[in-house]
Amino acid sequence: MSFLADSLSRVKPSATIAVAQKARDLKEAGRDVIGLGAGEPDFDTPDNVKEAGIDAIRRGETKYPPVPGIMPLRQAIAEKFRRENELDYRPEQVIVGTGGKQILYNAFVATLNPGDEVLIPAPYWVSYPEMVLINGGEPRFVDCPIETGFKLSPEALDKAITPRTKWLIFNAPSNPSGAAYSAAELKALTDVLLKHPHVWVLTDDMYEHLLYTDEPYVTVAQLEPKLKERTLTMNGVSKAYAMTGWRIGYAAGPDALIKAMTMIQSQQTSGACSIAQWAATEALNGPQDFIAKCRKVFRERRDLVVSMLNQANGIKCPSPEGAFYAYPSCAGTIGKSAPSGNTIETDQDFVTELLEAEGVAAVQGGAFGLGPNFRVSYATATEVLEEACTRIQRFCNNLS
Repeated sequence: MSFLADSLSRVKPSATIAVAQKARDLKEAGRDVIGLGAGEPDFDTPDNVKEAGIDAIRRGETKYPPVPGIMPLRQAIAEKFRRENELDYRPEQVIVGTGGKQILYNAFVATLNPGDEVLIPAPYWVSYPEMVLINGGEPRFVDCPIETGFKLSPEALDKAITPRTKWLIFNAPSNPSGAAYSAAELKALTDVLLKHPHVWVLTDDMYEHLLYTDEPYVTVAQLEPKLKERTLTMNGVSKAYAMTGWRIGYAAGPDALIKAMTMIQSQQTSGACSIAQWAATEALNGPQDFIAKCRKVFRERRDLVVSMLNQANGIKCPSPEGAFYAYPSCAGTIGKSAPSGNTIETDQDFVTELLEAEGVAAVQGGAFGLGPNFRVSYATATEVLEEACTRIQRFCNNLS
């Protein structure tokens, strides 16, 4: 009999973390490797935010914080939702977690019973289905192919809903595709959800501030107030303020759900790091000019990566509307021989041979549920991206 829990057999390790670690290991072994796997801004945390964390240490803000978050941060989050999303939440309807992952995990622990279904548009962030599985739920994937711009259609959503559907996970701008939705596109989806009152919506708005379209960002509960009482609106400071290592995510939602998630967190990690919470408070309340500067740089990098990848033989790269990922198709390389002599039969083969031949680490589309594609993160220096794309072009040109 195995000592480990049976539930572990349902779960896979994170592919994105695995690729990032493999790139680090190869670099330490002396290989010239460019890692395009990590979803992490290469900018440093703004100075005012760092100073707020240092000040918190000096003030002695180093004791156990309240489980759902310090009140100044919960107030700042409630104000952020009012200011940026036209959403009215009381601080008591807000919970702070150790990154967005914990928020998602708490929500699933609090709500999923065996057999409950969670709709996940594909391509999807690698952790969504694994979190559902480990909590006894059943992920149900809805394909959003390249022909639709990787976007969920109202027809596909309506068809996928069953009496056992409990949640729809909605992530826009999307990791891995960068797909974003206009207000009209989102309204078509919320109209479907209004017809199915048993379906809740978990919106992952982590890339809210990295939107490159001319339309303003809009989130589900903002666009359709009738859905607010069955929507958990999740966000964080990681991407917008380059605070990935501070590990602060947050969400707002109905009282009963937030109370349940708080109870679970009380028996799990308790409150998130007190120092990081004070830094996050400053991030949300302080100057916001950092966001626009980063967005401009990311947009320029996106244009560079899309242009260069579309010049690679066998690669088709749509232009993402947000986030800092591109999700090119490598369908044109399938069936060709790599410099090693191996035949590329899958997107896993493509990224494996690319790493071996050119030292570029990307993540296979299979990890995100839709292929043959691969994900590259352009959250790294422009000159590094130029070199990586040059290597990808050379690799594709050397296929036979």
